[in-house]
Amino acid sequence: MRAFISSLALIIAMLAAAPAPAQAAEIDALISTAIKTVTDELIPPFERQTGNTVHATFAPPGALLKKFATGEPADVFLTGRDAIDKLIGDGKILPGRVDFATTGIGICVRKGAPKPDVSTPDALRRALLEARSVGYAAPAGGSITGPHIERMFARLGIAEQMAAKTKLAAGGPNGRVSVLVSSGEAEIGLQQASELLSNPDVTVIGMLPADLQQTTVYSAGITTRARQADAARALVEALKAPSTAPIWKAKGLEPL
Repeated sequence: MRAFISSLALIIAMLAAAPAPAQAAEIDALISTAIKTVTDELIPPFERQTGNTVHATFAPPGALLKKFATGEPADVFLTGRDAIDKLIGDGKILPGRVDFATTGIGICVRKGAPKPDVSTPDALRRALLEARSVGYAAPAGGSITGPHIERMFARLGIAEQMAAKTKLAAGGPNGRVSVLVSSGEAEIGLQQASELLSNPDVTVIGMLPADLQQTTVYSAGITTRARQADAARALVEALKAPSTAPIWKAKGLEPL
């Protein structure tokens, strides 16, 4: 009996001295809509492997910046590289930006609809002028593509004609340009290819010609007010892992 009591006491002492299991983290992430299809696929296995939970907010870059500025909780910010660099310069994101992938603006029509030639600036100009309606993301919603598209219309000399046939999408997961096209509200849609490819009811017929294109690099940064900085870094590492490259590519982004 004395030996049993001694052994029991030893076991209790060992358990008391053992380190407590790591507590699962709750990660707040602000994520641009353009990479939602990628994070939707990669975050669940990360959560299963780590026990951590990711609370993701998706919106266009400008809308995310407004949320961040008003104090919305954020451990990690995934958006365009330029915005991340500015936030680093402002002291709101820690140095050490991680670049994931690039994407450009694609052109889509409703599935089964005729596919106009959009391979050159002149061909694109003709297609836009001939279309009954053209959809893109509203600049007021925080889109980074909307202002570029409007400058492109001006450069092509068709700003006035486009204003009369424009259909604006609000942006974000519930305000996609591709839905304007798949619903028939817009005949042609202009938006980042990664967002257009997420809708099986539209066909991407090409990208903006090279000299009219806007290429965006999507990056991540850990915020200076992060409460779960280490867990957020682990999330960024999981998204950047070499094994994820085929997923980024399949979703319309070119991994870096």
